Amino acid sequence: MRLTFMGKDPKSNPTGSPTVYRTDRGSWVVQGWIVEDPVALEQMDIPEGETCVEIPDRMLQFFRQDNRDLDQ
Repeated sequence: MRLTFMGKDPKSNPTGSPTVYRTDRGSWVVQGWIVEDPVALEQMDIPEGETCVEIPDRMLQFFRQDNRDLDQ
């Protein structure tokens, strides 16, 4: 899998999260905060081998594909 950096949270520190990447497989990889809230986790059905992360609304801008040179 090849990752293309799309954007980093402008309010994070230099080594912090979240960060959004586009893959060469037509998918996204999101680095974010681990969801550990048991009430939130209870509302999801997360299969073995998967996890979930939380990102702020301000990160949605990085999911836009306009003006991006992406391999499909």
